[in-house]
Amino acid sequence: MHTSDIKPAGKRGRPQRFSVTCLAVLSLVSFSSQLQAADAPIGHSFLGVGKANKVVIISETGEVEWAFDKPASDGWVLPNGNVLLALYGTKGFPNGGIVEVERATKKIVFQYKAQQKETSTVQPLPGGKFLLAVLGPEPRALVINRKGEILKSTPLQCQTSNFHMQTRMLRLLPNGNYIAPHLLDFAVKEYNPDTGKVIRTFPTDDRGRERRDWPFTAIRLADGNTLIACTNGNRIIEVDADGDIVWSVTNEDIGENLFDDACGAQRLPNGNTVISSYHAKGNKVKLFEVTREKKVVWRYSGMSAGFHHFQILTTNGKPLEKNTWK
Repeated sequence: MHTSDIKPAGKRGRPQRFSVTCLAVLSLVSFSSQLQAADAPIGHSFLGVGKANKVVIISETGEVEWAFDKPASDGWVLPNGNVLLALYGTKGFPNGGIVEVERATKKIVFQYKAQQKETSTVQPLPGGKFLLAVLGPEPRALVINRKGEILKSTPLQCQTSNFHMQTRMLRLLPNGNYIAPHLLDFAVKEYNPDTGKVIRTFPTDDRGRERRDWPFTAIRLADGNTLIACTNGNRIIEVDADGDIVWSVTNEDIGENLFDDACGAQRLPNGNTVISSYHAKGNKVKLFEVTREKKVVWRYSGMSAGFHHFQILTTNGKPLEKNTWK
C-alpha cells in the first residue's frame, strides 16, 4: 500500500482507494472559487439625496430604480419600503419639513412642515417617532410623533448668523444622547437631549480654519470612535473618545482627486468607508468606497450632480445587515 493513498471504508466494509492528489485538486478548485469571489467587482445600490438630483434610488448596476421630485438633504429607506426624507424649502414646504413617501405610488403618507427657516435632517425612531433638526434663530433638535406633535425640544449650541450652516446629520446615539455636526463652529457636539448640555466636543479645525474642515456627518462607531466627514476640507477623520485623530483619508492618501466636498459618509460592516463628493459634476465620481488601507475599491460616476447624503442599501445583492449610518 502506498502512503499517498487513503482507504476509507466503502460500502459493505470494502476499502476504497482515494488519492491525496484528488483531495489536492478539490482544494485548489475550492481555493480558486474563493479567489474569484473575493475578486468579484463590488456593486452597491443606494438612496441618494440632494438639491440637483432630488431623490433617487440607484441599482447595483447604476440605473435609476426610483425617483422623487423634491429636493432633500437627508433620507432613509424604511423597513416597510417607504422613503423618509428631510426636505429643503420647496413647494408646500417653505421652511422644509419631513415626509414619508410610499414607494409604489409616490404618495406622501406622513408629513410635517417646519416652522423655522430650514429642516436639515431626520432620523426614524422606535414607536413611530422622528428626530429632526430645525435651523433658524433658535436651532433645535425636535422629537415628533406621527400626529406632528412635538414631544421633545432641545436647543442646539451653535452660531445663528448663517442658518443653513448650523448643523447637518443630527443623530440619536445608542447611549441616548444626540450628536450634531456644527459646520461653521468647526465642532461636532454631543448633547444631553433632556438638559441641552454639551457632553463632549470634537473640534475639526486642527489644520486651521482656512482649510474649511466643516463637519457635516458624524457617526458613532461600535468601538466608541466617531467618524466625521469634513466637507470642503475634503477629508474623513476618525477620532477617539478624547477627540484625537486615529485615522484619516484625503485625496493625497488615495492618489487621485475623488474628494470634492465630502458631505456624506457611511462606515460599512466590512470596515470600509463610502464617501460622497457633493460638488462633483458630469462624469466625475460622486460616491466612492475606500478601505482602511486607503485603497479605492468602488466608485459611482452616474447622475449629473453629486449627493448631499446617501444610504447604501445592498452590496452584491445582499442587504446590509448593519448600517452604522443610522
